[in-house]
Amino acid sequence: MRSTWLLRQLASWSATFGQRGVAWKCWQQVLDRDPDDLQALSAIGHLHAGAGHPSAAIECFERIVSLGAATPAHWFNLGFLRQQLEDHPAAIAAFDRAIAGDERLDRAWYGKALSLIKLGRVEDAIPLLQKNTELQPFSPFGWYQLAHAYHRLGRTEQVERTIRQLAGFEPKVARQLERETGVHVGIDVPF
Repeated sequence: MRSTWLLRQLASWSATFGQRGVAWKCWQQVLDRDPDDLQALSAIGHLHAGAGHPSAAIECFERIVSLGAATPAHWFNLGFLRQQLEDHPAAIAAFDRAIAGDERLDRAWYGKALSLIKLGRVEDAIPLLQKNTELQPFSPFGWYQLAHAYHRLGRTEQVERTIRQLAGFEPKVARQLERETGVHVGIDVPF
């Protein structure tokens, strides 16, 4: 019988080299020995998510939560998976828990903003997108969504400022925003 340590190592290496089936079997053996093993629950949750089974992945992360051992990353994963299933109220609650555990978790601010937008709460999403861009100033995703939020609210000046900001490090995305919003600030994009 293999030791739990060896099973963990085999699972990790198998996942690294794309051997998901082997990783799955190893992590399952770890869980058979200890159904509350956080690392195995998290790994199997990720494997389920990667295989396109968000409901099964949610079960793993909810088990971690029920054990009282969830980290901000676990809460984020739960929120992300709930968001995939269009359960935006539950996603928002999970993102809130992630943010409460780590205010610098930029992707939780972003995820919560996306769920708020899906619920038609664009105004509420803006400060969250601003926080995301503060934490990740050179990631185009938050800026892109922020420009669209301003556009939905008819705030043309803020759309322009956001496009100009984005043009400083992602001119192609800024140009795309010009096309999508119809707000032109004169971006030159080299080909």
